[in-house]
Amino acid sequence: MLKKYKVKNFGFADIEPHEVFLDKLAQGREEELGLSEQKFEVPIRERMAYLLLGVFFVLAALLFSRIFYFQILDGKKLNTIAINNSKSSSLVIPSRGIIYDKNMKKLVLNSPAYDLICDRTQFKDFDSVANILNLNSDEIANKMLSADSSDVLIADNLTHQQILAIEVKIDEVGGPFGSCRVQENTARNYVLGHVFSQVLGYTGRINRDEYSSSNGYAINDYIGKTGLEKYYETYLRGKSGSRAFSDPIAGNNLVLNIDAELQTQLYSSLEKSLHKMGGKRGAAVAMDPRTGAVLALVSYPSYDDNLFSGGISQKNYDKLISDPYRPLFNRVVSAHYPTGSTIKPFEASAALQEKIISPDKLINDPGYILIQSQNDPDITYKYGGVTPHGLVDMRKAIAVSSNIYFYTVGGGYEDQKGLGPSKIKEYLSLFGWNQKTGIDLPGEYSGFIPDPVWKKQVKKQAWWDGDTYNLSIGQSDLQTTPLQVASAYCAIANGGTLYKPQIVNKIVSNDSDEIIKEFAPQVIRSEFIDSENLEVVREGMRDAVSQPYGLAKVLNDLPVQVAAKTGTAEIGLKDYFNVWSSAFAPYDNPEIVIVVTAEKVDGLGAVTLPVVHDVLDWYFSPK
Repeated sequence: MLKKYKVKNFGFADIEPHEVFLDKLAQGREEELGLSEQKFEVPIRERMAYLLLGVFFVLAALLFSRIFYFQILDGKKLNTIAINNSKSSSLVIPSRGIIYDKNMKKLVLNSPAYDLICDRTQFKDFDSVANILNLNSDEIANKMLSADSSDVLIADNLTHQQILAIEVKIDEVGGPFGSCRVQENTARNYVLGHVFSQVLGYTGRINRDEYSSSNGYAINDYIGKTGLEKYYETYLRGKSGSRAFSDPIAGNNLVLNIDAELQTQLYSSLEKSLHKMGGKRGAAVAMDPRTGAVLALVSYPSYDDNLFSGGISQKNYDKLISDPYRPLFNRVVSAHYPTGSTIKPFEASAALQEKIISPDKLINDPGYILIQSQNDPDITYKYGGVTPHGLVDMRKAIAVSSNIYFYTVGGGYEDQKGLGPSKIKEYLSLFGWNQKTGIDLPGEYSGFIPDPVWKKQVKKQAWWDGDTYNLSIGQSDLQTTPLQVASAYCAIANGGTLYKPQIVNKIVSNDSDEIIKEFAPQVIRSEFIDSENLEVVREGMRDAVSQPYGLAKVLNDLPVQVAAKTGTAEIGLKDYFNVWSSAFAPYDNPEIVIVVTAEKVDGLGAVTLPVVHDVLDWYFSPK
């Protein structure tokens, strides 16, 4: 009888007929008692309702305040933490750009390297990891504690054996490497080491300051620290990818103006000459006077930038830093020296431009001049030269490097008016000796030219004639870099145009021949010296090589005609000097300027001229 009430409930179990019958009886009983309309409407007291409503609003207010704090007040900090925690783990390091010489010879390569990255929030077993990696557990703990992000670089440049041991442990559930990963990276391989280190520089692990202030770097990334690696970091580094969303984009390549063979020749010649004469430090630079292109740049002593590939040991770094000859110091752009007689062609240019003397006027050089003290008439100072030269005009004065002639032209003597310190400074500045050249290398020194105002302010002393005479021959407090000297001689060689020195010729896409950026010759200034005046100076420099009395006549046997000027600067140590040689060739159509300097040379021995000779002989001889 009850079976006819069986109801099918789709999706659930069948309802039994007796359940339907009992529900019908319950419904009838509720209607009798008048409950059917009220069973879910039991009244709540009004006070209790207000209380519950108040609790709701309090909880809502607390929730809103916390949301406001996290989103608004502390949002930036929390966002930074979140970004840092995810950034290094999500980034894939790109391959760094290659650097080529002008003939497309590779100067730096990338080699694979592997790093161990661990999540410090999950990392526990310091001792086990330290044993496998042959590290100190305290060292690992310190890395964990000092990290700014969850990902921490535990070890770099892992060996093959270490990688195998780690990969086995990573797969162990609950093992010491469960929060770690081995990440591929690249280490730089510098092909010519010592020869190019001051040009190329090196890369190193990104430090905390660099990491926090840079975008798109991983915690185990490398960044350019010195040289071209630093200057062109934006182009060389490429663009990081993401393991989840995108592939990394390799860095762009650099093509230099430097010829690797010329660079090697200049380095080896300078090293050989310094060793022969007992010298320890020097610098040399070669430039194209037609464009300002840097053809070679050498600072000695140098260092092997491969020491920094993948991270330098503390022992090796301390050795470099404590070396008294400062191999990490780029003397071409950062060292500053008095020039000695190297200044004279520029002073001659100024004197001709100011029309204070004709090039043919003869001045007697007896080997000295006498200057009366401005404070005591009974005191007379003797300013001497190396040797008497008799009557000299400007061309011969340059060729024999007559101090007496340039004392007279610079400071005035007897009936000959001199330039004076202000004009000397003005023209030296026009030649670029009082400002940075703008070369594409970091750490360039701006140079310094003393004047009466500076001496009064700094030394609390009045300028006098003796200061002008000293400045006239490149002494006093004058300070220039070898690069500034080379750039200035380019202006003499090319007829009066001062170019910005440029090492990189162009930046090229890594995966195609597309030129990203090409560097055209950049003129700093031109026509500040009349061409006919510069021609007189050029003739004097040519006589220094071609005439029997010339101080650079050793260069006269070269395959092309050469013009040159030598210089010797006192450095305050008896019998020790800084020596200079500057030259350009071919004389009629210059294509190379070379400047060489050596520090603290014992006596007046020939150190720099042999370097110029050997390099120009190699450069212009058939290959």
